[in-house]
Amino acid sequence: MIEIDPQKLVKKTYLDYAATTPVDSRVLEAMLPYFQQSFGNPSSVHTYGQKAEAALEEAREVVARHLNCIPEEVIFTSCGSESDNLAIRGVSFAALQQRGARHLLVSPVEHPAVAKTARQLANYYGFDVEWLPVDEFGRVNPNEVAKRLRSNTALVSVIYANNEIGTVNPIAQIGSICRNHGIPFHTDAVQAGAYLSMDVAELNVDLMSIGAHKFYGPKGVGALYVRKGITLLPSQTGGEQEFGLRAGTHNIPYIVGLAKAFDIAQVEKEERSDRVLPLRIQLIGRILEEIPYSQLTGHPVQRLPNHASFVFKGVDGNALLMALDVAGYACSSGSACKTGDPEPSDVLMALGLPREWALGSLRVTVGNQTTADEIKAFLDILPEIIARMRKI
Repeated sequence: MIEIDPQKLVKKTYLDYAATTPVDSRVLEAMLPYFQQSFGNPSSVHTYGQKAEAALEEAREVVARHLNCIPEEVIFTSCGSESDNLAIRGVSFAALQQRGARHLLVSPVEHPAVAKTARQLANYYGFDVEWLPVDEFGRVNPNEVAKRLRSNTALVSVIYANNEIGTVNPIAQIGSICRNHGIPFHTDAVQAGAYLSMDVAELNVDLMSIGAHKFYGPKGVGALYVRKGITLLPSQTGGEQEFGLRAGTHNIPYIVGLAKAFDIAQVEKEERSDRVLPLRIQLIGRILEEIPYSQLTGHPVQRLPNHASFVFKGVDGNALLMALDVAGYACSSGSACKTGDPEPSDVLMALGLPREWALGSLRVTVGNQTTADEIKAFLDILPEIIARMRKI
């Protein structure tokens, strides 16, 4: 048997909460009964099915309460990406069928679940995708949306809080413009659910995507808010689950987990923000001050409270991640979906960054379990690692 010296083990520190979060113990406790005790199919008419259906509808009511909508406007899905797909593809096909609309307005800093869906609609179904301009912080100006709306615009989609650079967009203003012109407005709010208000009435959104694992819920479950009166074509057909908009047997344990996690996140969002914001401020301040040729990406103020992201000139971002992992720190180079890709992300290129800067990206996101001591230790070692990499 090989003996491992505990003194040689590197303590691991997780700083990638934008990629995923650990399941809250309160969430896990709420989920457990629905794996073995109340395991019925909610589509069944017997008592087992009735108990599962009751849990389903209770979860729907919890989510609806925090979205400030009616329960029938909440559609459960398998994840945030599916919610994005259902919204973009569903509304676009319905608009094409109903009024011949083929124009899509999409920001260039979207998650791939939105951007790639829009590109597929353009490449295979003849839609005209227009990419909205963004400023150097990745924010969309509402006036630019107003200027580009057409009579045949099928949908506008602008991300609420960016997963790579943390920037928060002026969703309420954009939504108001779209509402005044009768154009459906979708926002990917997957990153926003943990810290920002999700009141769909205040935000003027017609469709909103969320995913549970971003706010301490389980992976593999999401939801889509669809305002009453918005028509969308289902992208997954079969049974009549989710009001005929999303076929498939309901994953009751995970849906219960999403609702519990969302409830906790929205009730505790101010407390959580107050805890992580000082850590974010410390990260940004020290990194920009102590590391030459470093630059913050995203808006310096209008950003998620737990999110710090940077680019470093002359540094390979993926090599930096590996070096940090060896040192005991789990970070990201942007979207978790981009890790391992040697090309700069579309988001960073949309900001107008030179390639030699964009290749050296780093995203550090903190969470409920992050301590001030961990951030201090990370900041003590990061300048040394980057200096060493620049010499290679």
